[in-house]
Amino acid sequence: MSAKAISEQTGKEFLYKYISTSAAVQNRFRYARVTADTDWDRLTQEQPWLLTERLVVKPDQLIKRRGKLGLVGINLDLHGVRDWLKTHFMKETTVGKAKGVLRNFLIEPFVPHEQDEEFYVCIYAMREGDHVLFHHEGGVEVGDVDAKAQRLMVAVDEKLTEDQVTEQLLTNVSEDKKQVIATFIVGLFTLYEELYFTYLEINPLVVTQDGVFILDMAAKIDATADYICKSKWGDVEFPPPFGREAYPEEAYIADLDAKSGASLKLTLLNPQGRIWTMVAGGGASVVYSDTICDLGGVDELANYGEYSGAPSEQQTYDYAKTILALMTQEKHPEGKVLIIGGSIANFTNVAATFKGIVRAIKDYQGPLKEHEVTIFVRRGGPNYQEGLRVMGEVGKTTGIPIHVFGTETHMTAIVGMALGHRPIPNEPPKDAHTANFLLSASNSAKTPAATRTASFSEPRTSNDVTPAKKSKAGLPAGNKERRTHLHTVTVDAGAETTLFKKTTKTIVWGMQTRAVQGMMDFDYVCSRDEPSVAAMVYPFTGDHKQKFYWGHKEILLPVYKNMADAMKKHPQVDVLISFASLRSAFDSTIEAMQYPQIHTIAIIAEGIPEAQTRKMIKMADEKGVTIIGPATVGGIKPGCFKIGNTGGMLDNILASKLYRPGSVAYVSRSGGMSNELNNIISRTTDGVYEGVAIGGDRYPGSTFMDHVLRYQDTPGVKMIIMLGEIGGTEEYRICQGIQEGRITKPVVCWCIGTCATMFASEVQFGHAGACANQASETAVAKNQALRDAGAYVPKSFDELGNVISTVYEELVANGTIVPAQEVPPPTVPMDYSWARELGLIRKPASFMTSICDERGQELIYAGMPITEVFKEEMGLGGVLGLLWFQRRLPRYACHFIEMCLMVTADHGPAVSGAHNTIVCARAGKDLISSLTSGLLTIGDRFGGALDAAAKQFSKAFDSGMLPMEFVNKMKKDGKLIMGIGHRVKSINNPDMRVQILKDYVKQNFPSSHLLDYALDVEKITTSKKPNLILNVDGLIGVAFVDLLRTCGGFTRDEADEFVEIGALNGIFVLGRSMGFIGHYLDQKRLKQGLYRHPWDDISYVLPEHMSM
Repeated sequence: MSAKAISEQTGKEFLYKYISTSAAVQNRFRYARVTADTDWDRLTQEQPWLLTERLVVKPDQLIKRRGKLGLVGINLDLHGVRDWLKTHFMKETTVGKAKGVLRNFLIEPFVPHEQDEEFYVCIYAMREGDHVLFHHEGGVEVGDVDAKAQRLMVAVDEKLTEDQVTEQLLTNVSEDKKQVIATFIVGLFTLYEELYFTYLEINPLVVTQDGVFILDMAAKIDATADYICKSKWGDVEFPPPFGREAYPEEAYIADLDAKSGASLKLTLLNPQGRIWTMVAGGGASVVYSDTICDLGGVDELANYGEYSGAPSEQQTYDYAKTILALMTQEKHPEGKVLIIGGSIANFTNVAATFKGIVRAIKDYQGPLKEHEVTIFVRRGGPNYQEGLRVMGEVGKTTGIPIHVFGTETHMTAIVGMALGHRPIPNEPPKDAHTANFLLSASNSAKTPAATRTASFSEPRTSNDVTPAKKSKAGLPAGNKERRTHLHTVTVDAGAETTLFKKTTKTIVWGMQTRAVQGMMDFDYVCSRDEPSVAAMVYPFTGDHKQKFYWGHKEILLPVYKNMADAMKKHPQVDVLISFASLRSAFDSTIEAMQYPQIHTIAIIAEGIPEAQTRKMIKMADEKGVTIIGPATVGGIKPGCFKIGNTGGMLDNILASKLYRPGSVAYVSRSGGMSNELNNIISRTTDGVYEGVAIGGDRYPGSTFMDHVLRYQDTPGVKMIIMLGEIGGTEEYRICQGIQEGRITKPVVCWCIGTCATMFASEVQFGHAGACANQASETAVAKNQALRDAGAYVPKSFDELGNVISTVYEELVANGTIVPAQEVPPPTVPMDYSWARELGLIRKPASFMTSICDERGQELIYAGMPITEVFKEEMGLGGVLGLLWFQRRLPRYACHFIEMCLMVTADHGPAVSGAHNTIVCARAGKDLISSLTSGLLTIGDRFGGALDAAAKQFSKAFDSGMLPMEFVNKMKKDGKLIMGIGHRVKSINNPDMRVQILKDYVKQNFPSSHLLDYALDVEKITTSKKPNLILNVDGLIGVAFVDLLRTCGGFTRDEADEFVEIGALNGIFVLGRSMGFIGHYLDQKRLKQGLYRHPWDDISYVLPEHMSM
């Protein structure tokens, strides 16, 4: 959502901080907030004016007309304010239909003034610009300002001047105040623009000889502009509408939403209610709420919310467990129902999201059964069959009643089942599996193109029409024979307007390979001669080629770093599909419109600030470019072209017969609901001719009327469907078009959001534009207006398919539509990755791993989530135990590993490994090269004796050799005893590293038999030569064998295997790497030059015959 209301305190803080005007704005920052936590002594210390001035007190909770409701205390001292608060604080109050508790108050200085010093000013945003309203009489009795006020419209990208304000708004203001008010309004408008307000009202604005006073203020800001205004806004708190409490669960989901590329929304309406929803899709979530309310469930509806935009399994789990936790807090005598619904997804992997929900259901299976919860599921989209299967399976294993339905069931049918209005079928009919569509058994390798490129219900006509520049809504229709709805409409074929044709070429902005491959598969199944995607633009890499499939064949698609190169090299392109992020979509769209070859731009991103969208719309209107979006999935013209992920995956394309044109065109706001319309239309008519989702933002780039007029002027379109929604007034233009005879084809309409009028408090639905600011913007009002104008309007969304079917059958009966024979499309090979996802194929893995899994939401070490690793404070030794030994080792063992790493970290610059690292570093090599140079010296002679020592001592000990026998045998065989001997240390100059480790082992290990054996060997070797001590390599080697054999985590064979495969040498390698890196950094820090070994330290020995 974009426009969000802010508190009066926040609005005034913004105004006082950032307004730039010569008018003297008084009482800046003189306000005090009072809540249940207020410390009055501290408050008066911070705001001493409270003790000396007359005051005004009022609730600050988005309540309108507080003065008329008696909710303002005026001209009081601080004692009077506190007495007034005693009668109002924490008291339940009714405002309209909403009941709420007064808990936040604002205290300000009282401003003495006369009635004629009160004014009214308001600025609000509309599609074409910003409207400034002014009335010379403000205050409580201002009345209907829309009818009374002077108004001025400032077009997008234009500036407001003092002369305009004076001439058009201040005609009834006395001369002595005009200059001050004009200056203030211009400064206010600049503030409004710079801080991305969408609504700003001051009533009254008091102007006296002392200056300007802001008495009461209401405002909304565009929350999507946070990334632009963060430095000025700070952390804005958006209070809930009066009558609805702010719940911590709502804040938790809002935080999840902010951190996710997906959309996650939750609004609690009645936590004690028995009907809970978990719906996928912004549009679908509204439809489900409508249906629940239509069937009498409004008082029991507990929540509104939605998840969409391909959330991950973990995100869906977090969302689902929040709802399940809420619905199992209180029991209901009739039990509870959970409706897990959704339209047919375009790109969300249904199985992946359902796995998250299934995890949550398993976690809450006890409370769900205790609260007698019944679950109803309906979903479609990519891999939905697997999603439904796992959902049905969890019902069987947990004993929770779960009823599962797919696309064969009307989207909202489960609501009637859940509320007892329709029977629950025992075995619902199942649609074919994805694989049945894609791996067709048809012998026809290719369908003749002629049968599938023209309209499915009429003889073929040419689709090679020049792409239309955007037509202006309401233009004269031209010479056409008009008749009313269900009769033949003759339209001049030359007047056809189209955005896409069979040869349309596009550039895709963004590295969206999955969407591009989907477009190419659609092109192939439509028997296009060439792919519709000519190139991609991705500014974060250099120019290169990207591989895609065209049917069975692999092709290369050019990817350009900048748009100019792409446009220059592909002059035939006339469509741009922008997957740019919300931050870069504006700039890339403005750049695209500089190229005259571009006629249509689809903007997929959601959350573009409204001010930027309006600028894009203005430029598009000037240049005749059609914008689809923002916040859209796009559109589709069967047999010709589809935008990005529109229509879903190929199984849905084929199931909904989107590979060839039908006779029905539609326009919708919601992308998910457009796919549901594809499904409904394919089941009730001969199919879709064209469909567009204009997007859910308040200001879509193109409007319902733009597309309905195109459909009206397109011969292949025989009937039109419009799916509107609450918010905005665009649907009234459709009413006007029908009444004036500009639209003569039958139009089936439905506006979603009818439930909003039944709620006590305002609810912002999933789409940014889905909020009614006045009665005429409600879905109920618009549906009635469309019905009165002559459109076909069902009683509810539940009946939409029936109305479409009735209208279609009448058109067939009177000969307007002549259904053609179905011809199967060519088969398209399934991608390997998707076939594997569906479980249709298997392939031996190239690698096997058992220590780590990074695929889920959280990194896992040997089965242990990384959060648990830190929670348990396992340390480096514990992590090494998980990754090397696949065990959670005892704490003493973890600490011993860390001690080994510490004592082996370094042994000075003279040893061969450190020496090599230093030489390499001084030769200018990088860190990795220098480190590798040092590591390559590790072996039996240097540092690599851990494994060898462990093997030698273990073999001798296990075979029952006495220490003396072992020493004698090694001497007889002419072998060194690994781990014995040191160049510097001796029995008289012991190695303290060895002593530290030996003491720790003796104190903490359950047993140290091999270490004791090695120490007995040391006694024998040191008696012969004092430096033949058990060195640090030897001690670590034998102690590790003791650890592996006695810690209780390994069998004897497993312990021996770790020694055999070289695990112990890894300790030295890991530890000494720290020292080598230290030497590298030391040499770089000291800026040491190239090393050359001194000649006087080299003994030059030449061959004798050469010296003679």
